[in-house]
Amino acid sequence: MLENNHLQRTWLFFCSSCEPNFWKSREHIHYFLFFSVSLLALGLYTVNAVYGDTITMPCRLEVPDGLMFGKWKYEMPNESPVFIAFRSSTKKNVQYDDVPDYKDRLSLSENYTLSIKNARISDEKRFVCMLVTEDDVSEEPTIVKVFKQPSQPEILHQADFLETEKLKMLGECIVRDSYPEGSVTWYKNGRVLQPVEEVVVINLRKVENRSTGLFTMMSSLQYMPTKEDANAKFTCIVTYYGPSGQKTIQSEPVVFDVHYPTEKVTIRVLSQSSTIKEGDNVTLKCSGNGNPPPQEFLFYIPGETEGIRSSDTYVMTDVRRNATGEYKCSLIDKSMMDATTITVHYLDLQLTPSGEVTKQIGEALPVSCTISSSRNATVFWIKDNTRMKTSPSFSSLQYQDAGNYICETTLQEVEGLKKRKTLKLIVEGKPQIKMTKKTNTNKMSKTIVCHVEGFPKPAVQWTVTGSGSLINKTEETKYVNGKFSSKIIIAPEENVTLTCIAENQLERTVTSLNVSAISIPEYDEPEDRNDDNSEKVNDQAKLIVGIVVGLLLVALVAGVVYWLYVKKSKTASKHVDKDLGNIEENKKLEENNHKSET
Repeated sequence: MLENNHLQRTWLFFCSSCEPNFWKSREHIHYFLFFSVSLLALGLYTVNAVYGDTITMPCRLEVPDGLMFGKWKYEMPNESPVFIAFRSSTKKNVQYDDVPDYKDRLSLSENYTLSIKNARISDEKRFVCMLVTEDDVSEEPTIVKVFKQPSQPEILHQADFLETEKLKMLGECIVRDSYPEGSVTWYKNGRVLQPVEEVVVINLRKVENRSTGLFTMMSSLQYMPTKEDANAKFTCIVTYYGPSGQKTIQSEPVVFDVHYPTEKVTIRVLSQSSTIKEGDNVTLKCSGNGNPPPQEFLFYIPGETEGIRSSDTYVMTDVRRNATGEYKCSLIDKSMMDATTITVHYLDLQLTPSGEVTKQIGEALPVSCTISSSRNATVFWIKDNTRMKTSPSFSSLQYQDAGNYICETTLQEVEGLKKRKTLKLIVEGKPQIKMTKKTNTNKMSKTIVCHVEGFPKPAVQWTVTGSGSLINKTEETKYVNGKFSSKIIIAPEENVTLTCIAENQLERTVTSLNVSAISIPEYDEPEDRNDDNSEKVNDQAKLIVGIVVGLLLVALVAGVVYWLYVKKSKTASKHVDKDLGNIEENKKLEENNHKSET
């Protein structure tokens, strides 16, 4: 019984010249089925071979008793059989007939299997195995079918470019050395290109190599593209038959440059950032959507009526704020135009005063930082590398107000646009001295401190009158906000006077302090508290003063109320006294009148 796929291969042997569309016809399929049934009835056996490989054909007969020899022959239509191999069963010798096509290519094994090396297209024949006895001759035919896989399709003679509205030769798909011959199909972006009059024109040619029997297929494609074909991938695929059935091989895809006219002009602003600021370089680029794109344009600058002819770019360097406006570009024939608006951002800063300013302690200093910008700006102050919470205001300068001030401003959403100006404030003051003394815990020495204020930093000197020894050298604290302290430790044997001298470029200040002998008890003055404690004391003092003032106000109000009450009371008593006086006077007058009448 034949294998199913052998039926189709045997049919191909008899119909190797059929067109590839043969299998699409229902009539042909019915014919194939009829022929396949006939092959089944005939019991034909098919061997499929690959071009160039070895063909192996077993003798499908049972070896009979009394076998004398076995032979192989091939048969061609309308031709006499040709014997090619002989093997004796008794002498075990093999003989090959003198057939030029099979010279040095045959091999006949002991079980009468025939092998043919280097399979050719011409080997597609009907071979017959013959086993001969004295009484009988048995034969079993074998059909040989040879297949040759074609080369990968190549698209040659490619067009340099395609043009819309024009039918043009795109290329030719070449498929070489195929057997049986295959079919060639064109594809665009993976879809079959069907012939369309004046749009898709396909022509197929086939050439057979007479020496090898192999076919070469050539399919040319004429194509009228559209703009959408600019990046389309064109391929061609060959469909062929092999030992295992139908297969395909695809060419490498090719993409063609499609030319089409410009339909729209676009102008763009090329800048390193999304916003433009004063000092930037700005490039205007004009482009058309045609292919190839236009190479020259007319650029229209704000305030100019005539266009400036240029390539596709127009460069402006170091732009200023007056460059803000609408810019246009068009084709040379002015048929198409596009416009865009450019805004050049700017930022101005004015600091008053600025630079180095020297003021005296206690003086007032008004400071202003004025901004002018193309959009809302952010302003902040920095003092000695630390950002300030509020703008500086100096109604009475102190030493801690001295420093380097920076007024800085930036434009929101405008990268790189910021300005800053500096104010170096110097607060000067004459030296101020306050001296304190303290008996140390060992009761053997005393610490004398000279608290100094002033700028530039005063130089401090100590002098002592009386007897005593200097326990250690002078020690100074860190100079901060115009203040520092100089300290010495002494053990006086008798009363002494210590003098602290502080001097800078403005003035020389001298202050003295009497210190009792270490054996004489005296009131020790505490050293100044630190700034934090001073602030707390000041806050407490302010609170106390506020309470006292409040009490005084309450007392004052109470006094005024009491005074008004007393005043009212005295006025009422005066009126009563006056009335009483008038009654007494009337009585006296009546008495006098009575006396006179008597």
